[in-house]
Amino acid sequence: MAGRLLQLLLGGWSVQGTLPDHKKYVIIIAHHTSNWDFVNALGAKLVLGVHLRFFGKHSLFVGPLGWLMRALGGIPINRGHAHQRVEQAIRAMQSQEEFILAIAPEGTRSKVKRWKSGFYYIAEGAKVPIVPVAIDYANRQIVLGEPTYTTGDKSTDFRTLHQFFLPYQPKRPELGCNGPFDPVKPDNPV
Repeated sequence: MAGRLLQLLLGGWSVQGTLPDHKKYVIIIAHHTSNWDFVNALGAKLVLGVHLRFFGKHSLFVGPLGWLMRALGGIPINRGHAHQRVEQAIRAMQSQEEFILAIAPEGTRSKVKRWKSGFYYIAEGAKVPIVPVAIDYANRQIVLGEPTYTTGDKSTDFRTLHQFFLPYQPKRPELGCNGPFDPVKPDNPV
């Protein structure tokens, strides 16, 4: 109810697709180009009635906002200290019966050339699927993709995952990640 109300207030956003019937998985949400991404994803979370966890900048977890962020499933991280976050997330997933972790593969709202790979190694290490979720501002929808497991070929897996997001328009297209990989130029094959 609260999620549908939030979506109505935000201008009629909808959720397309369904989440998998798994107790543990990693959601990657892209393209992350605006603070509105969090608000729209929160609306989808409430509509779907799913309890998920997410990493957030540690400075957002101070005072009353910190209480709210934790209540919503937030886990504070200091992005300047990357010490063992992947291993900690894997252990957390393995130690709990249910654990859904949502991550923006860009790691920031700023323009990036490639995705960060932590989500991939968390899913691989915990042996859980990755579920791509697109925020499509052109059509005012959150699009849930099919779960996929890592194959061990990170480059191919990243390309496959990235293909899912290409049809969907971010809030600020100029900040969207063009790909988690360096494009292969015909005159300079890899």
